[in-house]
Amino acid sequence: MSFWRKEVVDVALGAETRRQMAEQRAWIEREPANPRPYFHLAQFYRMEGREDDGLGLLLEAVRLDPQFAPAHAALAEIYAVRGDYPAAWRHARAAESHGDPRAADMLRRHQVGQAS
Repeated sequence: MSFWRKEVVDVALGAETRRQMAEQRAWIEREPANPRPYFHLAQFYRMEGREDDGLGLLLEAVRLDPQFAPAHAALAEIYAVRGDYPAAWRHARAAESHGDPRAADMLRRHQVGQAS
């Protein structure tokens, strides 16, 4: 890895990511009933490899708003990777029924589990 990548770019990206995560946490404190900051923070956790933390935040997002399609789509991705195909399909169908067909399309395209 080059000096610029390791010492400059990665450091700057890490600092920016931490700043963005802090903004999402502050948003949650201001608006705990809003599912959007939970979703955004979950995406940052997923990028860091903290799948379980991201999963919990996404579940909270859909608890707060069962029609929040982006969170359902993200949950479908997590459950598909984990091999929990019934849960993946449940969330993919929920996302699709609320206007986001991407997760269901992905599961169909890759023939993941059975869409019952």
